[in-house]
Amino acid sequence: MKKYVTEFIGTFFLMLTIGCTGIAAGPGVIPPLAIGSVLMVMIYAGGHVSGAHYNPAVTTAVFLRGRCPRADVLPYWVAQLAGASLAAVPVLSFKRADAVTLDPHVAAAFAAEFLFTFALAYVVLNTATAKVTSGNSYFGLAIGFTVMSAAFAVGHVSGGAFNPAVAVGAMIMGMLPWGKLWLYFGAQLLAGVAAALVFRWINPEDR
Repeated sequence: MKKYVTEFIGTFFLMLTIGCTGIAAGPGVIPPLAIGSVLMVMIYAGGHVSGAHYNPAVTTAVFLRGRCPRADVLPYWVAQLAGASLAAVPVLSFKRADAVTLDPHVAAAFAAEFLFTFALAYVVLNTATAKVTSGNSYFGLAIGFTVMSAAFAVGHVSGGAFNPAVAVGAMIMGMLPWGKLWLYFGAQLLAGVAAALVFRWINPEDR
């Protein structure tokens, strides 16, 4: 089950970024850079658990190669298709949000900050704190690219804070409204809690 949840999470954030960067960015360098970046960080975060396929075609190839048990193929496909499908829900809400970040739409901004702060915390826990990835040389790259992907994807929806300290700083600078302080703190801290719970469930031996 932990492998399937990992496949769900990785595919969800891949599809979420694809959907979000297609909202406002249009043709150019930003969508492919953001999409490639989020795929990279989700591979760093989930590779040690599931192999980080995030793609039914990849699962098929790995199975035929003899490196994926037959019993995992269908559950992987289901997790991947479910993750991609569920990602459509926040993307559709973001499309209805105001494009101006100075006064973000509450529901869309909360969802954006929660989802991508979760992605950030999830990547941090899996690359910078997990025993199995201890001593790696890529955790800074993975964490930084997570923030970059998130900013490309939903910066126009919420302002792209993903950090209570950054939210406060942005409010002091007049970039975000003080009246939405609860939104940023609530979404970001809840996301941190959710990421910790998911990590501890997937890695119960890592204490």
